[in-house]
Amino acid sequence: MIMSTIMMLFIMWILIMAIAMLNFLISKSSTTKMNKISPFECGFNNLSKTQPPFSLNFYLMTILFLMFDIEITMIMPFFILYKTSNMLLIMLTFYFFIYIMIVALMYEWKQSILNWKM
Repeated sequence: MIMSTIMMLFIMWILIMAIAMLNFLISKSSTTKMNKISPFECGFNNLSKTQPPFSLNFYLMTILFLMFDIEITMIMPFFILYKTSNMLLIMLTFYFFIYIMIVALMYEWKQSILNWKM
């Protein structure tokens, strides 16, 4: 019984090694080029000394999107809690949160962050 189990494991090991060797032989050999092995982040080439100018509007719109995306994920549980309970503290927290979001939106509007000027 033990001998047959050991033999089965040995055969499986041979089969796995054969498949790995076949994969190594059949696979397309890739020539390593500098562009393929160099790090590439955010559209900037790290190997060059000069960086292209970065538009601050893209960054600010991303922050704005994330802020309102998080706002939506925070608002959804409030509606569920509102149906199940009638707690004043939950609604005051909800209104305070919405107030902060509206003030932030008005500030960004005043700073003309919402205008796409390129």
